[in-house]
Amino acid sequence: MSHTQMNPPWLDAMMNPLFYPHPVDKVELVQTHISWVFLAGAYVYKIKKPVNFGFLDFTSLEKRREFCNKELSLNQRLCPDIYLNIIALKKKTDTGYGIADKADRDDEEIIEWILKMKRMPQEEMMQSIIAEHRLSTHHIKMITARLIPFYQRLIDETKNVDGKNQGYGSADAIKFNTDENFAQTASFVGKLLSQKNYDDIVSYTNTFLAANKGLFESRITNCRIVEGHGDLYSANICFDQGKNDVHIFDCIEFNERFRFGDVASDVAFLAMDLDYHGYPDLSQQFIETVAAELNDPELLSLIRFYKCYRAFVRGKIGCFTWASEEISDDQRNFAKSDADRYFGLALRYATPSLKPVLYVVYGLSGSGKTTFASQVAKRLGISHYNSDIVRKKNILKTNPAEKHNEAFNKGIYRKDITEKTYTALSRLAAAELMAGRSVVVDATFIEPAYRIKMETIAMTSDANIRFILCSCPETEIRKRLQTRSLQAEEASDGRWEVYVHQASLFNETEKINPEHLIKVDTSKDYKNIIEAIIESC
Repeated sequence: MSHTQMNPPWLDAMMNPLFYPHPVDKVELVQTHISWVFLAGAYVYKIKKPVNFGFLDFTSLEKRREFCNKELSLNQRLCPDIYLNIIALKKKTDTGYGIADKADRDDEEIIEWILKMKRMPQEEMMQSIIAEHRLSTHHIKMITARLIPFYQRLIDETKNVDGKNQGYGSADAIKFNTDENFAQTASFVGKLLSQKNYDDIVSYTNTFLAANKGLFESRITNCRIVEGHGDLYSANICFDQGKNDVHIFDCIEFNERFRFGDVASDVAFLAMDLDYHGYPDLSQQFIETVAAELNDPELLSLIRFYKCYRAFVRGKIGCFTWASEEISDDQRNFAKSDADRYFGLALRYATPSLKPVLYVVYGLSGSGKTTFASQVAKRLGISHYNSDIVRKKNILKTNPAEKHNEAFNKGIYRKDITEKTYTALSRLAAAELMAGRSVVVDATFIEPAYRIKMETIAMTSDANIRFILCSCPETEIRKRLQTRSLQAEEASDGRWEVYVHQASLFNETEKINPEHLIKVDTSKDYKNIIEAIIESC
């Protein structure tokens, strides 16, 4: 059957707010390649598309009913309050279409089966929290509090089923999956992934599988192959702060091979996702907590392998999206960028000896740090994150060139916004590092705590770090600040009075390892210094 679907005749009816037996102001439709999802008031209605992709087959109404029921039962394991019931979409000769809470499977009026769910708040979706740089240790604790008893119950159940489905954890079964991924991605080599990087990832994967057959057998013996979630990452997690709880939803129902596997593989998916978004410290916290609470030290030996596997799969999905004919140029460009980052992440796991560098360029207003940082970034062809731009664009959602001539530590420069700015800087930098790319950040870093934050990010990202202190004579600083105030597109709001306050608080080397520190006088030619810094890393 063709994968391209015409709109079904009942779609317009379900887009009408009056179709539903509860208050609905507006209906939103979200489509995936396998589902229509209707967001209607306080509820969500999900209908499976009649498609066959090989790894799933929804082509008959009976199969769609079967997988709706399976999706309901599997997801009620982790969020019973969200997944409610299966209802029917019926053809009514007098009024068009309608839904019925109770229906016999043989009712000839039934044209589709619907999974009904409670609607979760968008602002509490994990991806929204990540986008706003709000994710914290507390969120990870909520996730582990939900997952650890879930996995422990699955492990205990596995001990009593006489080895059923344990074959999914064998080295041969896993190699079947990885070989499939590599075969499906081969046509994109040279387009979205270099031949060398592809070969390095393939080599690491096959070498690990061949060298650790005993480890995989041990996982089977110890009942660590379970009917897990299969799609455990931030897109499928929502928090309920009021109840100090979390909903983990959208478990894979359509293919046992994607759902059954090692607990380590499930854990690695979310850990990889945290790495991808610039949270390697929280990723490590998540891994270590699960391993400790499940008394599973072996899990730690498998995490890097499964992270590599999961990152490569996400890169493959990016390739498929990029190759789709029906998407826009913007969507295609995003898919290419996304695939590149995921493949970079997979390569980092496969080749951990190749370490990127975090260049932290800091100093007082007018010291020339942003100009110096931009020159380093340009020379290396890497990303550069400036605190003034991040503060205004990422945190405040304003034009970076918008002027704010406010007093020191006041207005948009008050402490809570500054804290958010440095958190965002650290996460943006970590996301680059985890993808295997060096990165430059520049800010004043007056507070030593912010320097420690960067050291932590470098350590948990397994990257090298260089602090570059920029300074120059005060006469030059005063002149620069006066000139800057006249530049309409300048993001910095630094002024002489701000500099004076900063200087009174600035301990230029506190909390910095001297071996990681380089000092630069920006009033002099520093081209050779940039080359020396790059050589030293």
